[in-house]
Amino acid sequence: MREVRDAPQGLPPLTGSAVACLASILELSAAEVPAPPADHPQPWTVWGNWLAGRGLGLVPIAEPATFSWPGPWLAVLRGGDRKVCAVAFGSPPGIAWHPFGGPETFADLEAGYVVAPADVALWSAPAPGSARSAGRVEAIAVAPEAEAAIELVGEAAAHAGRGLAGDRYHEGRGTFSNPHATGHDLTLVEAEVLEELGFTPQDARRNLITRGIDLNALVGRCFRVGDVDCVGRRLCEPCAHLERLSPGTLRPLVHRGGLRADVLADGVMRVGDPVSA
Repeated sequence: MREVRDAPQGLPPLTGSAVACLASILELSAAEVPAPPADHPQPWTVWGNWLAGRGLGLVPIAEPATFSWPGPWLAVLRGGDRKVCAVAFGSPPGIAWHPFGGPETFADLEAGYVVAPADVALWSAPAPGSARSAGRVEAIAVAPEAEAAIELVGEAAAHAGRGLAGDRYHEGRGTFSNPHATGHDLTLVEAEVLEELGFTPQDARRNLITRGIDLNALVGRCFRVGDVDCVGRRLCEPCAHLERLSPGTLRPLVHRGGLRADVLADGVMRVGDPVSA
């Protein structure tokens, strides 16, 4: 870890110090860490989404006051009427760096988080490029409501910040809809994976079934579906909810469940459209 000298100014103490601490732990410039505006109701969601795009996440520490760890972690301190973040470290733990140099100490610890890989065995820093950088749309699938049956369509209007018209996430009615989260506009999965596992598009419950392109390589990258600009946010990993709706999908789709993306510009997506990075 390193001390960060370019911490953002004009933000609430918790927000500004969290940005600085995340930059310190990841050894980045503070400008590379998203800084939610002062009135943002869910800044932790913003940081969680950003970390997910790097294959990382924030893991809550059950008993941070006694958490002994030979590495840096994020400590939330409450001093008087304000909360701030600092970097904790060590066995036994203590405050290694306080971005604002305030009066808060380890005795003011309220919560703690470890920045950790989603999968330790497979994690590595994002690598550019992929041999399979172009493909096409093989199918388009939407569902009008959460848990409703999947319908295959030949084309769908795509709206920036919302997704595909006719789909539950477009109207904010998806199971995981959250106006402050990213990666809910569009989900994609590779046709090759579905074929290998014997799954249908209805089983996977993703919006676009693609062929020929490496979707995992699109995390954190801009790409196009036809003439529509999109950006990959994070892997679309399976979960207990998908397993309940499509039994037998959770384990086989781990790290192969496709991509969560956002739509950057309005347009129309059609079966047969090229997908390119």
